[in-house]
Order: sequence, then structure tokens, then C-alpha cells
Amino acid sequence: MTATVSWLDDITMTELERNPYPVYERLRSEAPLAYVPVLGSYVASTAEICREIATRGDFEAIITKAGGRTFGHPAVIGVNGEIHKDLRSMVDPALQPQEVDRWIDDLVRPIARRYLETFEDEGSAELVAQYCEPVSVRALGDLLGLQSVSSDKLREWFHKLSRSFTNAGVDENGEFTNPDGFREGDEAKAEIRAIVDPLIDNWIENPDDSAISHWLHDGMPEGQTRERDYIYPTLFVYLLGAMQEPGHAMASTLVGLFTRPDQMEQVVDEPGLIPRAISEGMRWTSPIWSATARISTADVEVAGVSLPEGSVVLMSYGSANHDHSVYEAPSEYDLSRPPLPHLAFGAGNHACAGIYFANHVCRIGLEELFDSIPNLERDTAGDVEFWGWGFRGPTSLHTTWEV
Repeated sequence: MTATVSWLDDITMTELERNPYPVYERLRSEAPLAYVPVLGSYVASTAEICREIATRGDFEAIITKAGGRTFGHPAVIGVNGEIHKDLRSMVDPALQPQEVDRWIDDLVRPIARRYLETFEDEGSAELVAQYCEPVSVRALGDLLGLQSVSSDKLREWFHKLSRSFTNAGVDENGEFTNPDGFREGDEAKAEIRAIVDPLIDNWIENPDDSAISHWLHDGMPEGQTRERDYIYPTLFVYLLGAMQEPGHAMASTLVGLFTRPDQMEQVVDEPGLIPRAISEGMRWTSPIWSATARISTADVEVAGVSLPEGSVVLMSYGSANHDHSVYEAPSEYDLSRPPLPHLAFGAGNHACAGIYFANHVCRIGLEELFDSIPNLERDTAGDVEFWGWGFRGPTSLHTTWEV
């Protein structure tokens, strides 16, 4: 059978971007695998179904329609077989734990300290724009070899690409309801290429230890490099997903801790609890909320729903991380809950390559923040607003402290 629920026709992109939780709670209860017209695809909303589809042999990765329009082909998140194997062999080595351990402290701590020094004596800061996002983009930017690109520009790029990637609304004919929503992403890509092309020209002739240089050269025959058009779609993936994830995970973790002052005090007093706090923050508000998809390679049945060959299924990992069958009171941030696995980094052979790197950027960022400002408090003059359906995080986080 195929789930047909009339209220699915009324779901809008606006409500998904502002607050997807009520919609997905109802989906998990009434139609955990169902076709959602505004997205033009099926949606998997429970942990069990997301894991099953991510790991079954009769599903392959596919990029969402809006994602393909934003990144192009071949992006690492939407390919399979030999191309996926090659792209992962290109990006994975620099992100292996033993490699990351070698340089992560020397990379991230000076960056965190530089940003803290700009406001730690002020007694107030908006931490998303002044700390969490800048530390995140600067760490990855330097790893990629983009030291010449300002943190503000990197932040601008990922926000523009994010709005393009999540411009997913379609009409009954499968056409985008807001085709102009890709303009910002196109502008960002043109600017990225204008800045990165000369760097690639140099790396082709003068390879160095930057990640993009390794992408060009590693595993290639002597005297050959990968074509730039081949690596650009994956670079766009990094300049969106990998740029935003650690910063938004840090910010969401802070917001969660602010809801539990006793747990905030625990974490400040015991820095060894920071990784656990981050894990709960990523479960509570998954930075990559609903951005990955699979396509059925045959007629299949999942959770009692018949899916014809070629059915596209969006895996809503943010919803899976609020699954009541897995987590007690999932809408609450709670550091003391049992440390169960979550799906913030996906599952299967397309799980995020940067799991270890992202966790350590968050860890070091929060260690430095709490060490410098142990009496950090949220400015309660206004609420914290979150935004995003594909990628999600606080839009701002105003804080105060006594100097």
C-alpha cells in the first residue's frame, strides 16, 4: 500500500523552514513513509525507516532536485559506484581520525582564540555571527587551502548555497515554485570559481598540503590531475554542509545548555563532558536536518508502503533524532539521557566524511569559549529563533556575562 493522507497536501515550505517539528511529529505518528507533494518526493521520518533506506542494497544515493540545481554533477552526496568511490578516496584521507589528531588543536585553537579576543572583554556578543560560524568556516577554509578568503565571505557563501539548496518547493508538475530562489546560489558559485580557479592553477603546478591540492593530485597517474569541473560540485558541498555543520552544532548545543542551567554549570566545570554535550546538541537540533535522499532501484516495499522503482525518498535525520520510540522526551535537551546513537551524520556508505573533524572543531570551540567566559548567560531580552529545513541552526544567539 502507499500512504495517502490528505493533510500532506497542505504542508508548505515556509512552515518546514520555520518549525518542521510539528509536521514531522505528525508524520512519524500517522505516515512515517509518505509522499509529500511540496517536496515532490517521499519522506522517511522515523529512525528505523531512515536507517533501513540508508543501508538497503536496493536504494542508491541521489541528490535532491534542488541540490542538483545548486551543486551540479558529480557531487559526492549524490553519486554511487566508482565515481562515489573515487570522490570518497579524494576527500576521506585528510579526515581520518589519526590524521585529524595530528593537527586539529594547532588548527582550531588559535582561530578560536582570535575570535574570542575580539569580544571577551565586551560583556556581550551575538555568538552565531561573532564566534560559532566564524570558527567553523575558518577552520575548514584553512584546511581546504582558502586562507586568502575572509571568514565573512565564507559565511556569505554557505548561507547563499544553503538558501539555494533548500529552495525545494515544487508544484503539481514537479516544477520549482520559486525558480528565482537559485539566484543567490548561482552568484556564490560564480564568485567561488573566480577566486578558486587561480588557486587551482597554482596547485596543479605547485601542489601543497592543502586539502584541495590533494583532491587534485592524490591517486592520479604521474603528471595528471583531476579536472576542476569534476571536483567543483563536491567543493560546493563542502562550502555549504561542512562549513555550516560545526558552527551550527556549537550554537545549538549552547542554546540547549541554556535551557538547562544546571547542565551548563556541569559542562563548564567539567570540560570532559563537552563531547557528550555536543552529541546531545546535534541530536536535539541536527545541523543537517533533511538534506540527503535515496532512489529505489527496483519496486520495493518499506514499512508497508509500496515504492515503485525510481521513487525518491528524503531521509529526515532531524526527525529521526526526535523519534519517541528511541528517545524519551526528544524535544528536550538533556545531557543526562543515555548516550544512544543519533543520525545527525547520516548512515550507510554516504554517512558524512567529516564526523571526526566536525566533532573536534565543536569540542575545541566550546572548550575555549567556556575557559574564557565561564559565566556565559543567554540574553533573555529576546527568544532564540531557529531556521531551516534542509540545514538547521539558530539564526542568532545573544549572550551576556560579567567582565
